[in-house]
Amino acid sequence: MTLTCNGQPAQVEDLLPALVNYGHFTSLQARGHAVQGLDLHLVRLSQATRELFGSELDVAQVRGWMAQALRQAGRVDASLRVTVYSRRFDFRNPLAAVPVDVLVAVSAPVTLAASKRVRSVAWQRELPQIKHVGTFGLFAERRAAMAEGFDDVLFVTADGEVSEGSTWNLAVHDGERLIWPQAPALRGTAERLLKQHWPGPQLTRPLALADLASVKAAFACNASGLWALEAIDGHGLPGSQALAEQGRAVLAGVPWDALKIDATHR
Repeated sequence: MTLTCNGQPAQVEDLLPALVNYGHFTSLQARGHAVQGLDLHLVRLSQATRELFGSELDVAQVRGWMAQALRQAGRVDASLRVTVYSRRFDFRNPLAAVPVDVLVAVSAPVTLAASKRVRSVAWQRELPQIKHVGTFGLFAERRAAMAEGFDDVLFVTADGEVSEGSTWNLAVHDGERLIWPQAPALRGTAERLLKQHWPGPQLTRPLALADLASVKAAFACNASGLWALEAIDGHGLPGSQALAEQGRAVLAGVPWDALKIDATHR
């Protein structure tokens, strides 16, 4: 893995402020120096920076740093994590206007495709609309599910509505249409792209955990891939593999956006 801060090799003093655990990020896959849904990732970073720091993010500069980090890592295909935080943020005075910093981590590319068995749990992330760095709870819940023989965890609100997985979004099929849960959740880039390009009927509506008993197919998705859900709480989903294949075919048709845009950001 390589790590840069504001376009320069990251130093220890750059990373220490990140221990405050206040910031946000986006994770994505690059293939041939290009990214699917690049604008969605940049909008996510921009909106969260405005909400958490009250400042504007130079997304063109961030895009340039991402391209630069790929080149410096010597990778054409890679996984990237772009984290926005501030070396000057003081939790004692969180309203102070401070400049933000950008970490870009580059590592080996990944593709998630294996089917999984998940269990549900009543839990919800803080500020679910933001992909923030406060990930302790979701990983603890995933660990607890795996300790009981499951592959991952599906979150349900206190009112019994399905929201999202630990690091992924859920879609189910009722035999007629694709259904996306409406409960508060992080709306992922893969979900947004699938909604834009799905060829058949679909809708977003409240989805109660009890409703899943009649579901025959479901898949999970995030920027790293799309995979079938074999079962939820032991309820088998025999149509999931076919639905996942359809979803992967849809994503395969989504164009990739080049990170490098002009000489300014070489």
